[in-house]
Amino acid sequence: MKLVTVASIGLLAAVASFGLAANAPAVPEAAKPQPAPAPAKAPVKIGVSIPAASHGWTAGVVWWAKECAKLHPEIEWTIATAETPEKQIADIEALMAKKVDGLVILATESAPITPVAEEAQGRGILIVNVDRGFLKPVADIFIEGDNKAFGRKSAEFMVEKLGGKGKAKGDIIVLEGIPCTVNTDRVNAAMEVFKTEPGIKIVGQAAGNWNRQKALEVTETLLTKNPRVTAIWASDDDMALGAEQALAEKGIEGVWILGGAGMKDIVKRVMNKDPMYPGNITYPPSMIATGMEMAATVLVGGKKEEKLKYMPQHLMIDVDLITPENAKRYYFPDSVY
Repeated sequence: MKLVTVASIGLLAAVASFGLAANAPAVPEAAKPQPAPAPAKAPVKIGVSIPAASHGWTAGVVWWAKECAKLHPEIEWTIATAETPEKQIADIEALMAKKVDGLVILATESAPITPVAEEAQGRGILIVNVDRGFLKPVADIFIEGDNKAFGRKSAEFMVEKLGGKGKAKGDIIVLEGIPCTVNTDRVNAAMEVFKTEPGIKIVGQAAGNWNRQKALEVTETLLTKNPRVTAIWASDDDMALGAEQALAEKGIEGVWILGGAGMKDIVKRVMNKDPMYPGNITYPPSMIATGMEMAATVLVGGKKEEKLKYMPQHLMIDVDLITPENAKRYYFPDSVY
């Protein structure tokens, strides 16, 4: 007779228990208690308020804004374009209602847009101001081209072309842009240079609003009063083309034009030594993308206030004189502008 000890019974029970456990069906994963999912983070919202593509340079601004937005799908972008200050104010108010975290603003005009930008800043919205400055320091970051250098360098080029410092002679027309800080800085800097040259006479001055059609109209009027013109300081390539058309319609030859902002068609003519366009000045519309990138850097990932400590409050982009000798460097045939 075999004896079964208590120890043997315990061992058998343990083995049986193990077998049952091993053969028991697994508890479905879904049946196990799951941790509560973390609430999804709301995407950063950034509004971009810019002028409509009413001329070549602003068309470039719109194009660059859209291209930059594609690089940041993690951000909820809203790009709003406006033909007038009234429309832009309404756009910015609508963006504030959407509770955007930041606004990148290139003003249609400086004065009317300043109050609504100030209101947005008062609500804690990050404000990045591009190109046309506000009349109060309401922007967290301000990015602009060096418009004083634009005016000075373009005027000095004209003085040299008209005979050189102290010897320059000629009757010139001055075309101004839209009323804003950009136009004020350009015109004032140019006029300071022209005033030191007694041989240069400004025989006409009017606002062409950086618009080809408007520049055509005001240049025609100025040429009617003063047809014997040597050169035109147009300060913008769209206005330069309008002035060229006015000269053609009046049958006036031998006048040369200095525009600005580096439109590819004008740069090509400088490169080809077209006597009507002996030079140009750079002013890249891609600066809107620079502003958008800075807004993204500050807002994505939080810690806005800490990041702003390391951001420049004022960033100025240099401008360069384009001549036949270096024009190839600034000619981009595939560019929208």
